[in-house]
Amino acid sequence: MLPEVSLGLWQNFGDERRLDTQRAIIRRAFDLGVTHFDLANNYGPPYGSAERNFGRILREDLRPYRDELIISTKAGYDMWPGPYGDRGSRKYLLASLDQSLARMGLEYVDIFYSHRADPDTPLEETMGALATAVTSGKALYAGISSYSAERTAQAAAILRQLGTPLLIHQPSYSMLNRWIEDGLLDTLAAEGVGCIAFSPLAQGVLTGKYLAGVPAGSRASQDGSLSADQLSEENLARVSGLNDIALARGQSLAQMALSWVLRDQRVTSALIGASSVAQLEENLAAAGQADFSESELAAIDRYATEGHLNIWAASSEAPPAQRR
Repeated sequence: MLPEVSLGLWQNFGDERRLDTQRAIIRRAFDLGVTHFDLANNYGPPYGSAERNFGRILREDLRPYRDELIISTKAGYDMWPGPYGDRGSRKYLLASLDQSLARMGLEYVDIFYSHRADPDTPLEETMGALATAVTSGKALYAGISSYSAERTAQAAAILRQLGTPLLIHQPSYSMLNRWIEDGLLDTLAAEGVGCIAFSPLAQGVLTGKYLAGVPAGSRASQDGSLSADQLSEENLARVSGLNDIALARGQSLAQMALSWVLRDQRVTSALIGASSVAQLEENLAAAGQADFSESELAAIDRYATEGHLNIWAASSEAPPAQRR
């Protein structure tokens, strides 16, 4: 029961962005029907600042609507120094959840995720920590992110045995990153697990903003999660072809990219970011537009091929740790 398009706070909600801009985006999203806001412990920068900022906006603007909201957070990537502030141990996940709740001023989150698979921690330990988060009342549901199909099935079986069903998987998925079509979506359907796709716009590549070069201030110009070398001639040619199809459909490329992700009934929601209210409004207009003709899908498939943009592949490809 998530909205077709959910709002993620990975980028644009740290301390380097004006709080009034963040507030305007979040309030407008809620007014337009976005009921799901997705965070993680280390979103910022600096780490933790997105949760603190969201907590303030929640307290000052959205507190009366808490029971209308799905708020999620995650732990699994680097958060604090030393061996206990990273990956998938019980110690890290549960300590991080307590810290996230304190930053947001919440008694519970709706979904708590294992943010990535950990090849060094037995899956039983990681899933046991998620089950504890739920049974303790600090989370209502358990989720995982960037797990392979095989490990997802194993995680679901462990959680089922513990009496805490696996609710949702959050994988990267876009026209240029289609790895979940090779088994994971089938596994999620078989297990009755929801799927919320993150980076459906390939970190902005599928907005068309890079067709004329790298704009100043864009994500690729900052040498962060999207590096300029990912904007290869081949990828830009794919984007150009997809842009022509979008225009013929009467959509922007970003809107078509979101609609395309949502075309599959196994995908529950597409998770977007936003740096402005205008960008948010454009992307939310993709909701309800997931009908494609066979000829449109065939045309898209000519360009929607692997673009080597999956920087999270290491998580899904890592072999599971053995139980000790």
